[in-house]
Amino acid sequence: MSLADRVFNRLKEKNLTLTTAESCTGGQIAASITDIAGSSAVFDRGFVTYSNMAKTDMLAVDPDLIDRFGAVSPEVAQAMAQGAIDNSYADIAVSVTGIAGPSGGSDEKPVGLVIFGIVKKGNSPQTFIKNFTGNRAEIRMQSREYGLQLILDLLAQ
Repeated sequence: MSLADRVFNRLKEKNLTLTTAESCTGGQIAASITDIAGSSAVFDRGFVTYSNMAKTDMLAVDPDLIDRFGAVSPEVAQAMAQGAIDNSYADIAVSVTGIAGPSGGSDEKPVGLVIFGIVKKGNSPQTFIKNFTGNRAEIRMQSREYGLQLILDLLAQ
């Protein structure tokens, strides 16, 4: 059983719904859930906020956060998760922002740096920082799988 199937089943068992706020994964977490028949029972909506303006417009991420910390930062990942939960009817939100490459990295924020936010309605978002390796497709796939695992871990609590 795939990780997405396990997330789907756990959401269904707990009668909870999910929303996603994705940047570097371009909607892959949402797609992995909505590929499953019956996913409308557990998936509310997905935000693909690739640009900074989209993060601000769709998720109400404060532009000052982006200016101060950068789009790839725990502060922005947290604000994305909170914005997704606030702008949906979902019970759980996961966010992902990162540098999938092959360019765009720096010494401070290298290619493969991906930051996640996750929140359950009524709680404060948590953030997780990962450094993945590989090419663009591999970094995005690892990010998708890690995001799904974060959801599964939250559902196990």
